[in-house]
Order: sequence, then C-alpha cells, then structure tokens
Amino acid sequence: MNELATYEALLFVAGDEGITLKELAQLTKSTVDHTKVCLKKLEDKYTNRIESGLTIIETAETYRLVSKKEYSPIIQQYAQSPLNKKLSRASVETLAVIAYKQPITRMEIEEIRGVQLSSSLQKLKLRNLIQEVGRVEAPGKPVLYGTTDYFLDYFGLNDLTDLPELVIEEEIEHQSLFDETLDF
Repeated sequence: MNELATYEALLFVAGDEGITLKELAQLTKSTVDHTKVCLKKLEDKYTNRIESGLTIIETAETYRLVSKKEYSPIIQQYAQSPLNKKLSRASVETLAVIAYKQPITRMEIEEIRGVQLSSSLQKLKLRNLIQEVGRVEAPGKPVLYGTTDYFLDYFGLNDLTDLPELVIEEEIEHQSLFDETLDF
C-alpha cells in the first residue's frame, strides 16, 4: 500500500469529524512526527495540483480532507439543490400512492391521502421520481402521474412487480400479536 494514499483514505472516511494526529499515527503504526510529515506532503500535493479540488486542514489538532475555498460557490449550490434534500414524509407517502396506483391523477392521490398535496408532486417531479404519463379525457384534462425508470433504479427494482406487497392498515389491526400464523 502507498503510505500517502493510506492517509488520504483515512482522512476521507473520517469525513466531517476528522481524525487526530495521534489516531492517524496509531492506525498507520507510525510515529506522530512521521505522520505529521506525511500529512504535510499530502497537503502540498493537493495545494500544488490545480486538477484537485481538495486540501487538508487542521483545527484543534484534528485533520480533515476538505474542498478548496475557490470551489465553495458550486458546493453551496449543490448543498441548496432540491436534489440534495431528503424526501419529506408527505412526499414519500405521495410517491407510494403513485407507485402502487399508477397512472393516477392529483385528485385521486389527494382523495387517498386525505390531504392536499401542496408541493409534493413538484418535488417528486424535480427529483425525476415521477412523471406525467398522460391525461384523462375529462373536463380540465387532469394529468396522470406514474413513476420513472429512475424511480426503479433509485429503489433497486427491475420493474413495478418487484414492489413489496401492499399491506392495508385494517388488516394489521385485526391480527392478534399472538396469532401463530404470523412470521416474524
């Protein structure tokens, strides 16, 4: 193994928390002084390579692998991207309704969920999890929604038949905890 690559890998997996000089020395079975020299070489490598967007910083005797300051605008843009945000419970519920009942209109989804969708559909479309798959031949021609191929990839499904079996809450309420036919 390459010594500098070993330090680089440890800094990478340490993530935002970072790793102390002492921990690095212990993990690499090296001295603190030698570890400090290796980190300096690695920092110089990053600083001198314009092809690299990374650098090493040290704060409170903890070392971190971070992006260079000049890349902060693009990183900030990524952090604020709606694609980087977790789906809300409402969005997940909406996505489940669409996945199991597609093609389906907004009104049908709202009827099933019992609430207005607000921005859930827009967020799911923005994340490419759902798409418009047609329109109903009815007044106003409501949009029909369905899932995308990306939805299948995201959830590791070959096709919609791989979705888990839908369990209705009423069925669960009627089952006894002591029912011997249940598999746990």
